[in-house]
Amino acid sequence: MRRRAFALAGLLPAVTLAACAADPRELVGQPPRVVFFEADSAELDEPALAILADAARLARRHPEVPVQVRGFAGPAGGAAFNRELSERRAEHVAAEMVKRGVARSRINVVGRGPVPFDAVPIESRRVEIVVGYP
Repeated sequence: MRRRAFALAGLLPAVTLAACAADPRELVGQPPRVVFFEADSAELDEPALAILADAARLARRHPEVPVQVRGFAGPAGGAAFNRELSERRAEHVAAEMVKRGVARSRINVVGRGPVPFDAVPIESRRVEIVVGYP
């Protein structure tokens, strides 16, 4: 009886790890998940929430890696306003990731402010979610 208990105890950690661990190669070459916003807004719409849910699922499959949430804004309105707006957008996305089961301690939030190049306006109003950044 003792030998059987030992054998089962030796198998359980391996079974548990195999069932929970995701292949880290899944993260190699993953593009950031990008959420877009309306002008002067940090509100998430339904398409944005779907993208965010996908990013949260990926982050939950890899609990060992950090997550970076990078906010951006357009050039209109001044640097100080856009820095604050980009941070607000990124914090809003991070809070939604936490609601979906990603530990806040894993999330690094960065507000990059206005995009420094001539981008299409919608491209500058975004948050990038990167799972497993270096």
